[in-house]
Amino acid sequence: MTITPFSFTTVSEIHVQWEGSARLGELLAERFDARNLLLVTDRGLIEAGLIAPVQAALTQAGFGVTLFDDVVADPPEAVVRACAEMARSEKIDIVLGLGGGSSLDIAKLVAVMIGSDQDLSTMYGIGNVAGARVPLALVPTTAGTGSEVTNISIITTGESTKMGVVSRQLYADFVLLDASLTVGLPQVHTAATGIDAMVHAIEAYTSKHKKNPLSDALAREALRLLGTNLITACQDGTNRAAREAMLLGATLAGQAFSNAPVAAVHALAYPLGGHYHLPHGLTNALMLGPVLRYNATAAAPLYGELADVMGVAGSGDAQARSEAFVRHIEALMDASGAPRRLRDVGVTDNSLSMLARDAMKQTRLLVNNPVEVTEDDALSLYREAF
Repeated sequence: MTITPFSFTTVSEIHVQWEGSARLGELLAERFDARNLLLVTDRGLIEAGLIAPVQAALTQAGFGVTLFDDVVADPPEAVVRACAEMARSEKIDIVLGLGGGSSLDIAKLVAVMIGSDQDLSTMYGIGNVAGARVPLALVPTTAGTGSEVTNISIITTGESTKMGVVSRQLYADFVLLDASLTVGLPQVHTAATGIDAMVHAIEAYTSKHKKNPLSDALAREALRLLGTNLITACQDGTNRAAREAMLLGATLAGQAFSNAPVAAVHALAYPLGGHYHLPHGLTNALMLGPVLRYNATAAAPLYGELADVMGVAGSGDAQARSEAFVRHIEALMDASGAPRRLRDVGVTDNSLSMLARDAMKQTRLLVNNPVEVTEDDALSLYREAF
């Protein structure tokens, strides 16, 4: 078999250590000369007591720490600009993002914005970041978005539209995976972020244009780790082995989809997040079942392979294995405790056609789907999820 040409890019270094955040100061001091650090996080993590020990470790290692804690879910441009302004006024020379996907996405953009004079509005799309950036370290506190290892930041523009900045400058210099930081995550967030990571692995594996042997290997291992440990992590949030497996799985899925991009599940999830301010992981979970069934006309052989990876019982041809895979994924989502229907989370029937219209704007994602999705198809998928 000849190999189709492909490129694979990822972050420079990943350090995996339970309670490694207590050593974050020394880990960063060993790797970077910069000492004037901006810590990007959210107030919830400060109130949960996760930030104070990290701040102490950084200070002890000789870092001056400026704290930005105004991160919100689905961050609007104004928050990104405010963070960049603070960083400039404090003459920041290294950025640390610690938190969920929103904190990491903002940290990535701010590291670029203070490294050059380019305005945020000119960065949207693929490959439009022109300048360099200051050193960047990322520490996730959820096992979900994979943002710590992607070259993507998602920002809410205007009232409800989400836009992506995709550029190699957004790959971090250093990532710490400390699964102890995910232990306090409530069950519903553990479920939604875990399913989000599974979506990343599945969509990378079936991505139409850039699927490649490296992303495939990462997606398979990610799905094995995530699928085996999701229910344990949801039912017993203190289970160290499950938490570590979920966080590593989410990161591997992030590396996969950063190179073999996601598709229709995300395209249909974004309008739900924009209009209803639902968490990103939850919107992916709500759209996954309908899109899997829709895509099976083209992706059945690949779904059959993923059924084997996940140890789904049974045998048969590609179609039978594909159907078994979809049933298995839906059973996992049912057991996770995440809401399962759009109507359960406040989405109204009369908004579905507007959502379908908005989903069509996500051309960057839809082009990767194994089956074409028209506006009518999108409306049918929303109705099925409703």
